[in-house]
Amino acid sequence: MNKGTVKFFNDAKGFGFIKDADSPKEYFVHSNGLKDSIRENDEVTFDLEEGKKGLNAVNVRIA
Repeated sequence: MNKGTVKFFNDAKGFGFIKDADSPKEYFVHSNGLKDSIRENDEVTFDLEEGKKGLNAVNVRIA
């Protein structure tokens, strides 16, 4: 389980990005991968799954 902070999330379009807490990496997140509702600057935990354009955050929950 990874930890990070929601850098950006657009509710209308259903996607955003999560900044990893332990590295400079950022991961794409789609509303399909959410377990909880998220907003910008929320602390979250997440898993990573290979997507079409790289790793995506999935099973995203408020930490």
